[in-house]
Amino acid sequence: MGLPRIAVLTGAGVSAASGIPTFRDAAGGLWRQHRAEDLATPQAFARAPKLVWEFYDHRRQRIAGCRPNPAHAILAEMDTRLPDFTLVTQNIDGLHLQAGSRRVLHLHGNIWQIKCVFCDYRQENRQVPLSPLPPRCPECGDLLRPDVVWFGETLPWAELQQAARAFERADLALVVGTSAVVYPAAELPFYTRHRGGEILEFNTEATPLSPHATSWFGPSAETLPRWWAQFCAEQGLARG
Repeated sequence: MGLPRIAVLTGAGVSAASGIPTFRDAAGGLWRQHRAEDLATPQAFARAPKLVWEFYDHRRQRIAGCRPNPAHAILAEMDTRLPDFTLVTQNIDGLHLQAGSRRVLHLHGNIWQIKCVFCDYRQENRQVPLSPLPPRCPECGDLLRPDVVWFGETLPWAELQQAARAFERADLALVVGTSAVVYPAAELPFYTRHRGGEILEFNTEATPLSPHATSWFGPSAETLPRWWAQFCAEQGLARG
């Protein structure tokens, strides 16, 4: 019998040990007398692109000095060791990629990617601080924006469909650092459960998902490595 098929959903909690601020804590609640939520909409960008970019440049600068923690490292190891593995993240910080994960679906985008509002131009950009603001597309001259999903925008359809298929076929659904209450992402673990699979939750406290899951409470940077060591021992999976 082969190794279990595993699908993972991560949220802000997986990056907590790396010092990544949550979206609403990104600038201590209020940023220049604006609610963070009011700066993350297409309407805000159309109205004041420089202000929105200043907010996101501020976030990029705070994230730039952060490094992957043991939870990211374990997920990257799982990516390497497991033949059927998919990592779905709601985070935009890019730390999963930095840790070495390759099979990653970004439901909310990546703050280190920028894209044109008009043409198909899209590129990774890690310049910190970013200058000039707002940046312009080198191909058509229109505005560039962060390649993230803003309030009022739909999740990327292709990534969402791939995520759904991964959880539908998974034997184990791991939910790491997210309360799993925001749909449609919150529905993903139940695709695994409906086909007879198991949900494992790694969170600091109980969530609405807890009654449906086997829960490992505590920082995921501590609990996920413990679970992985146990899993490898049970599966006879040698660790290098």
